Amino acid sequence: MKSRVNLTIEESLLSKAKCYAAENQVSVSELVEDYFKQLTKPKRKSNIFEMVKQLDIKEKFTDIQDFKKAYYEDNAAKYGF
Repeated sequence: MKSRVNLTIEESLLSKAKCYAAENQVSVSELVEDYFKQLTKPKRKSNIFEMVKQLDIKEKFTDIQDFKKAYYEDNAAKYGF
């Protein structure tokens, strides 16, 4: 269900937004809605170790230290450190 909302925006900014919307063949309402969707979307975890925890992998690590140790040992073997 869609709802109406009133926004107060500087005229010059609204003019630019309308031009942008016209060039991209969308409405200003669609621009605002898309922005709100991006704004309220859950943030992805940027920590690589947290992301790895979520992967379905053969070898399960009991904690993050096990993963870090394996990571560094693997790189040491690859690069001869």
